[in-house]
Amino acid sequence: MKVSIRVPATVANIGPGFDCLGMALPLYNTITIEETVLPGSGVEINVIASEDMNNELSLEHIPMDENSIVYKAVELLYNSIGQTPSELKITIHSEIPIAKGLGSSASVIVGGLIAANELLGKPADEAALLSIATEVEGHPDNVTPAIIGGLVFSSIEEDGSILYRKLDWPEEWVLTLCVPETELATEIARSVLPSEVPMADAVYNAQRMAMFVQAVNTKDADLMKFALKDRLHQPYRMKLVPGLEKVMNNLKHEDSVLGVVLSGAGPSVLVISKKNDLDRIKNLIKDSWNELNINVQLYNFNVEENGATIVTE
Repeated sequence: MKVSIRVPATVANIGPGFDCLGMALPLYNTITIEETVLPGSGVEINVIASEDMNNELSLEHIPMDENSIVYKAVELLYNSIGQTPSELKITIHSEIPIAKGLGSSASVIVGGLIAANELLGKPADEAALLSIATEVEGHPDNVTPAIIGGLVFSSIEEDGSILYRKLDWPEEWVLTLCVPETELATEIARSVLPSEVPMADAVYNAQRMAMFVQAVNTKDADLMKFALKDRLHQPYRMKLVPGLEKVMNNLKHEDSVLGVVLSGAGPSVLVISKKNDLDRIKNLIKDSWNELNINVQLYNFNVEENGATIVTE
C-alpha cells in the first residue's frame, strides 16, 4: 500500500506575525510513502526535483536516511501509537524551492505525517498531526497553513497543542512572490535575531498584528499599509537579503502597493498590492534586482485555500 499527499508552499510571518502568521500558496510538494516488502531494507528516501525549478533546488541539503525531517516526523507518529516504522520508501516530488523561505521543510513534514497516518488507519486526528508537525518544525506558522490551507494565525499552547484560526484573504489583493536566485538557510536567518527585544518594538508589533487582522476582515487597504510593518525580525534580516531594501524603497510610493514583506526567513519576498498597476509593479520589482545583477522569478498568486490533500491515482 502507498499513499501520496500534495502539500502547498507557505509564506510565514507576513510582516508583524513573527512565528504565528502563515499563508498557503499554490506551489506544491508531493510526498509518497509506501511500505516495502523487503525485510531489513530500512528507509529509502528519494527526491525528484521539478524541471521548472531549473536545478535551483539544493537537494544536497536533504538527508536521505533516518536523519531526514520527513522520517523523523513519521517516526514520531508511529511512536505515538506504540509502534516503530517498518521498511518504508519515501519519495518527494519537489516543486517548492529549498532555502527560499517558502516552507519546503514544513511541506515534507506535513506530507510525511499525513501519508503515514493514512497507512496506519488514521490513528491521529488533526490536533495530533498539528502538534507532531510543530514539534519537528519548531513553530506552527508554516505547518498549520500547510495542513489547513488559507491564511492562518496560530500559537503553541502550554500543553503542546496548536490553537489556530483562519482569516479570509480579500480577493482584490494580489500576491506577487519574488524568488531571487540567492539562498538563505533558516538557521542563518535565525542566528541574527536578538534573544531579547525592546518593549517598544514588542508593543509596535502587537499593534500591527491587531491592525492586520482588522484590515483583512474589513478589506481596509489603507490600514493594511500600516499593518505590514515589523520590528521583530525584518530589520535584523535585511542585510542577509540583497534587494529587499531596494524593493521596499522603489515601491513605497506606489499607491496600489500595500506592503513588501519577507517570505518566512527569506530570501523570497512577498509584495501585496491591489490589482491595478500590476505590470508597473512587476517591472519595478525586476529593476530592483537587476540593479544588483540578481536574477529573480516572479509569480502572481491567490491564496491556496486547501491544505494538504490525498492524491488519487
